[in-house]
Amino acid sequence: MILCECGELVKNSTFKDYVPSSLSPSTRAIGHEKCGMIFNFFDDNIAKKFSSKKELKVLAGRFAKQNNMTQEMTGRFLLEVDRLKSCGNMPDYKVILTAYENLSN
Repeated sequence: MILCECGELVKNSTFKDYVPSSLSPSTRAIGHEKCGMIFNFFDDNIAKKFSSKKELKVLAGRFAKQNNMTQEMTGRFLLEVDRLKSCGNMPDYKVILTAYENLSN
């Protein structure tokens, strides 16, 4: 799963693009149709955004809404996001996906 900076999971809403990378001046990449974010996987250039707790909670809330979580599950999800954010120095996408995986198990 790829989590975009806009808070959405990138599933089938992608476009193809060519970006410069260490492999060649024109390397095939994918982008998210909704916000235009381009992912360059060849240079391990995945968005590693580190937001404040407030910004991360907004992203997590959007993520919960898009995944049709119940009110109870959303509450537990936001608590898990807060716990993971407080425990270490993980990028946003990793915090949100880890919290989602922890609740799914």
